[in-house]
Order: sequence, then structure tokens, then C-alpha cells
Amino acid sequence: MENEREDQQQQVPESKFLEDPAAERRLLLGYGNLDRQDDGVAWHILRTVSRRLRTALPERPEEYLYQISPHITVGFALHLIPEHAELISQFERVLFIDAHTGNIPQAVSFSRLTPRYEPSPFTHHLTPSTCLVLCETLYHRAPQAALLSIRGYRFNFSQSLSPDTYLLIEPAVQRVMLWLNEK
Repeated sequence: MENEREDQQQQVPESKFLEDPAAERRLLLGYGNLDRQDDGVAWHILRTVSRRLRTALPERPEEYLYQISPHITVGFALHLIPEHAELISQFERVLFIDAHTGNIPQAVSFSRLTPRYEPSPFTHHLTPSTCLVLCETLYHRAPQAALLSIRGYRFNFSQSLSPDTYLLIEPAVQRVMLWLNEK
């Protein structure tokens, strides 16, 4: 996987994607547990991106999917499941957004993904690359995909982010905006 580090000082303009009628359909698919503190950071990032694109998402997800522009859909789930393969097969590009516990060196990590099976020691855990394999196998196509992973520091029973993870929202949002503007 190729990792890229985002320059925290770089400002990204609002997505030109909103006005481009030929734009590819893109899915921002965040996952995590909003009741386990930093595990829910993806939803905070999705809400901030949505505001940058002149759309508002609720404080807590009330639905599974939100159409925030003609070409951008936001999804949020507790964790990835095999059924997500059908959803992602409908998009040309997908960005998975999740928290990590420090097993990745960068606090905000961006990696391109390829469809490949990745075993997990947890029966309830499906990786983005494995989800792409399911998509490719079942629907004979897999979108171009990437993973944005943000460092979580606390995973207690709370709906508030830790101060350290809260500071990572802006660099993560900047990376999402860059990804949205890629051709």
C-alpha cells in the first residue's frame, strides 16, 4: 500500500465536484462506534466535509446513507459487513474512513487499496480490501478505493472525541477534499 502524508497547512478549495456534470459517483464510507469515543471519528469527519460542501448532516446518523451532492454519497455504519459490497459496486470511487489505535505510524494515514482478501482474528471484522474482493467477485467490478485512517487515543464509553483525535479532524478533512478533487 502506498501511504501519503497530508500537509496540514495546505488549504483545499471547495470541491469543484459540485458543479461537474460528468463527475464520477463517489462514496465516502465511514464506520465506527459513536458511543466509544474516538472510534466514531469518521462521523465527525463526514459532518465537516458535508458542511464544506454546503450540506448539513445530523449530529448523529439517523439514516445509513446521505446524498450530499449529485455525485457524492456519504455512508456511516458500525463496521463493514459483506452487504457493503453491493453498495460500493454502484460507485466509481470509494473512500473508507475509520479510526486506528496506533498500529499505523501516521496519525492521519491515506492508503490506496486493491481488492485482496485479508484474514481477521475477529469474526465481526471485514477489512476494506476484503470488501473490495467481495464486490469484485459478486458484482464483477470494484471501484477505485482508498482508506483514510485517523489515530484514536481513547475508546471509552463516551460520545466526545479525545482532544488529541479532535485535532486530527481538520487534516483528515483536508485529505478527503483532496481525494474528492482528484480526477
